[in-house]
Formats: sequence, C-alpha cells, structure tokens
Amino acid sequence: MAGWLIPVIKSVLPHVGTIISATAPVFTRKRGDADTLQQQITELQNAAAANDTHIKDLAAQMQVAIEALEKGTRLAEKGYRHAMLLGIASFILSLAALSAVLFMWPK
Repeated sequence: MAGWLIPVIKSVLPHVGTIISATAPVFTRKRGDADTLQQQITELQNAAAANDTHIKDLAAQMQVAIEALEKGTRLAEKGYRHAMLLGIASFILSLAALSAVLFMWPK
C-alpha cells in the first residue's frame, strides 16, 4: 500500500459521516398536488443556487492551492538547479585534482 494513502484515509475518515449526511436527500419526497410540485421546484432552485456559491468558493480555494503548488514547484526547481550546479562543479574540481595528481606522479 502506498505510504501516502494511510494518512489520507486517516484524515478523511472523521468526515465521512458529515459527507454522507450532506449528500442525503433533503428534498420533499411527497408526490401529488401542484403545491408540492412548486415546493420541490423551489427546493431545487435553492439547492442549485447554493451549489453555485459552493462551486465558486471551491474554485477560489483551488486557485489559491494551485498558486501555492506552483510557488513550491519553482522553489524546488531552483533548489534542484543549485544542487545540479554544485554537483557539476564538484565533478570538475575532482577531475582537476585527479589530473594534477597524475601529472605530478613520480615516473
């Protein structure tokens, strides 16, 4: 099992009841007269308006999260480039030292 999966499951598990209760039907269940039909239409319109608000909020939160991820990616790339340059400089320095030793080696 992937190492990241267990913490995700542990963080989601306490919220499962809330998620299930939020997704349970909250609309009028009766069928029949025009008043009930009008009430169901009103409930659906209210739910659609609430969903619209929630989607906009979620989009704003996702935008912030994506910007944070992009910033983290830029920092990681900068660190990677720095480490790569340091590695290349170390390699060149070791080649120079090896060349100096071989040149100075007694014959």
